[in-house]
Amino acid sequence: MKGPALLLLPILIFGIVLVSCSKKSQPVIAEKNEAKVSPKGTSMALPPCIIYKTKADYRTNVPVSLSDDKTRITSYPDVSDIRKQANSVNPQELSGGYLLDNRGIGPDVAFLSITYQDYIKQAKTPSADDLFRQLLDQDPLLEMYQCGNRHQYKDIIRELNDKIDSGFLSDCKKIK
Repeated sequence: MKGPALLLLPILIFGIVLVSCSKKSQPVIAEKNEAKVSPKGTSMALPPCIIYKTKADYRTNVPVSLSDDKTRITSYPDVSDIRKQANSVNPQELSGGYLLDNRGIGPDVAFLSITYQDYIKQAKTPSADDLFRQLLDQDPLLEMYQCGNRHQYKDIIRELNDKIDSGFLSDCKKIK
């Protein structure tokens, strides 16, 4: 009885491995202007299309997020993330003085006195307290809109400029 059972064991193990390896992963499903669904069914938000105007020119300054009472930094980029993104971190210029966000800023944005170029030269990411001491403007926004998500546009710059130039920002959600 031991002999045949020992022969069946490797076959059984091989069968289990074969079945488990043959399962295909489910594709990521995306509906237009909706969240993507990951293989496990969890929702992944599409990147929002944020346009904004600031009181001064902060295009090269590092943005951070502040707490509601503006007494501490709640979110800031890691130096390595900025290095990976290189020049794509800077917002893109649009008509009417608007900028297209490329970093994921929100209405709680503030800008540091340090530029992206100087930030990436640092050996490690500074602490939130160190960065707080480098705040340049805690209330830099004049206006901010969410114009859907970035994937709904075929030519995002041209389409947003058309929207701005024709006065159709009312189609966007005003955030500030």
